[in-house]
Amino acid sequence: MTDNSHQSHIARYINIAVDIATRIARGEYREGQRIFGRSSLAGRYNVSPETIRRALAILEEREIVELHPGIGVTVRSKPNAEGYLAEYGQRQILSDIQQRLHQYLDERSHLDNEIVRLTDELLDYTFKMATRLQRIQELRVEANSPMVGKSLGEVQFRSRTGGTVLAVQRHTKEIVAPEADTIIQAGDVLTVIAPPEAIEHTQGLNLTILTGPPPQTTE
Repeated sequence: MTDNSHQSHIARYINIAVDIATRIARGEYREGQRIFGRSSLAGRYNVSPETIRRALAILEEREIVELHPGIGVTVRSKPNAEGYLAEYGQRQILSDIQQRLHQYLDERSHLDNEIVRLTDELLDYTFKMATRLQRIQELRVEANSPMVGKSLGEVQFRSRTGGTVLAVQRHTKEIVAPEADTIIQAGDVLTVIAPPEAIEHTQGLNLTILTGPPPQTTE
């Protein structure tokens, strides 16, 4: 038996117990009245005798009905039927809340996954666009440059020019991905990636462009 059919079977006998309790609560079945036997109830609800047995077991446990073998089912207590229905209603409310909560959590998980996916796409696209707009330049530090003797951090190269120093070529030595505390010397060749307009900001630093387009000048 699958889980779905098992849940359906359980729901069916509970529904029958609730229906009988409802009839008792509204006075259709009176206290002390003998109602149908198991076989009659099985035929009335179109279920197996086992399903009726489970439904009546619930009602008997709650002292709503009494079972008399060979005689039938007798109504025992209307107040107990009303109490059972009130409790059942509360359980249904809690069950509905739980189901909605699970639904919202599933939806939130789906949204979180979509947000992550779109964020990755956005970052990837932004990086590609930024890379396309930037160019790699080689700039030589002249002896009269204000950068000489100072670190990249001190001259605030990135914030002043918008460029990132990828490497520093010093004679036969190459410093790859230099740290902010790297001291710049005269004659150093800086490999820089930057947008075209950033080259204009290097003019005040007395840097000579070795590769890439020359800075734009105003006639």
